[in-house]
Amino acid sequence: MSSAALYEPVVPSTDDARIAKRSSEILSRYIAHRLSVRVGNTNDEIELPEGAVRLLVDILVNMAEGNAVTLIPVHAELTTQQAAELIGVSRPFLIRLLEQGVIPYHKVGTHRRVYFEDVQAYKKRILQERESALDKLAEDAQSLGMGY
Repeated sequence: MSSAALYEPVVPSTDDARIAKRSSEILSRYIAHRLSVRVGNTNDEIELPEGAVRLLVDILVNMAEGNAVTLIPVHAELTTQQAAELIGVSRPFLIRLLEQGVIPYHKVGTHRRVYFEDVQAYKKRILQERESALDKLAEDAQSLGMGY
């Protein structure tokens, strides 16, 4: 499989979603184990490590829900457009974040590149900040007796 194929989303058909649902239900019983799987109608058998079983179940659950799925290695380099799509912002907004030093980046020639792990760290940090702000708002509402 080429590395470019890792970034291409797999959009499940209705049949794929049905198969994924059934498969995820069966595989989820083995999520904390290594798993040996027979390939097709052959005597070929492969062993999957626990982490791969966990990922496979996650992929199948998402496919069962009709979600497009893609696999991105943690150390992958993303274009600014790919990074912007991952965090749900416009490319110009992402460029501002990069230039302000909020998310680290490097250049390949004249093009900016962002590591997937840095984008994920930013997403996690923003989510924690939002949750903290919501907790503070709820605390303030309680102290003011607003009935929330």
